[in-house]
Amino acid sequence: MPDTYTQVYIHMVFAVKLRQFMIKPSFSGHLERYITGIVQKKGSKIMAIKTMPDHMHLLVSLNPNASVSDLARDIKACSSGYIKKAFNCNLFSWQTGYGAFSYSKSQLKQVAGYIQKQEEHHRQKSFKEEYMKILMDFGVEYDEKYLFTWISDVEEGEASN
Repeated sequence: MPDTYTQVYIHMVFAVKLRQFMIKPSFSGHLERYITGIVQKKGSKIMAIKTMPDHMHLLVSLNPNASVSDLARDIKACSSGYIKKAFNCNLFSWQTGYGAFSYSKSQLKQVAGYIQKQEEHHRQKSFKEEYMKILMDFGVEYDEKYLFTWISDVEEGEASN
């Protein structure tokens, strides 16, 4: 009897609402382990994960029965609740939307390394620059006003009011 075989690797990117620095180093490791558990419960596998103060990257081997949007929704909803409860961070929330980009098996080592070296990477490039470059590299058409709300956008809006 025929069976189903898949190999789908997705690089996911989530940003903290208004890109506030709310993911503290004191609990980032706990959060990464918690999210790894969410992904495993959904039958997928974390290949790499890295939280930054204002965003996170993860590389997932996607279960063939899972959808990217359902997995993103579950990760964001469950981890947001976890951060609020476990770390008394009631104002925490993820921004609406996310980035999801597919890679082949031959690219996994490079992508995982990129994810693990986020601190080093962001010494040279802002998250906004990084995210827009990923979109351009993948040929994703976008309107900048519909990307994540950047903290600089809020500050400029407040300055003009």
